[in-house]
Amino acid sequence: MNQDLSLHHRRRQPTPDELAGIPWLPLLQPVERERAVAALLVGDARAGDYVCRIGRPVTYWFGVIEGLLKMSNDNADGGTMTFAGLPPGGWFGEGTALKREPYRYNIQALRKSVVAGLPIDSFHWLLDHSIGFNRFVMYQLNERLGQFIAAREIDRLNNPDARVARSLAVLFNSALYPGVGEVLRITQQELAYLVGLSRQRVNEALTALEAQGTIRVEYGGLRVLNLAALRSSVMH
Repeated sequence: MNQDLSLHHRRRQPTPDELAGIPWLPLLQPVERERAVAALLVGDARAGDYVCRIGRPVTYWFGVIEGLLKMSNDNADGGTMTFAGLPPGGWFGEGTALKREPYRYNIQALRKSVVAGLPIDSFHWLLDHSIGFNRFVMYQLNERLGQFIAAREIDRLNNPDARVARSLAVLFNSALYPGVGEVLRITQQELAYLVGLSRQRVNEALTALEAQGTIRVEYGGLRVLNLAALRSSVMH
């Protein structure tokens, strides 16, 4: 609870650079954009902070400006199932926001992150008034469906190298995560949390992918050299 409150109390107005990193703002008409910018807030999340929790009412539509978040749920056996990693540029929870229902998942910061929030009433106002915003949300829902289908397929993969490759391919989805670009800022431990493998096993998989010329491990992140190969390699 204290973590939630501390993040809540760290809300502030976004900076011009932070606004520039929100992919749907340029799609709005001037009046719509002015209203959205006036409503947007950002929070400086620390590692471990919960952005939202299962069962809590939806209050914002959230997006990642900087950092890395994890979307997960608790299994019946007490474990955790990770649905998705959320890198910069990613906005999430539009389905929950549309239905104004309680969250069915947890969103937690894996590292220090900047998270933007559009109040739920402003989200619905834009849906009612903005064609550009509607198109963005529809495209998001379609891409998210594909992402979750991919996540289910990943869960069934017994080959750890394939799990790592497929998970990386999802994180480099430019439609959902336009802020990533060619380099994903992620540590091997963070990737291990998302994939559900040990850091040592993730390291082995990355070494194999690097040897194939698919990725290059750089200081503080991973550079994709051949995204098509990364996506297709998981099918072998």
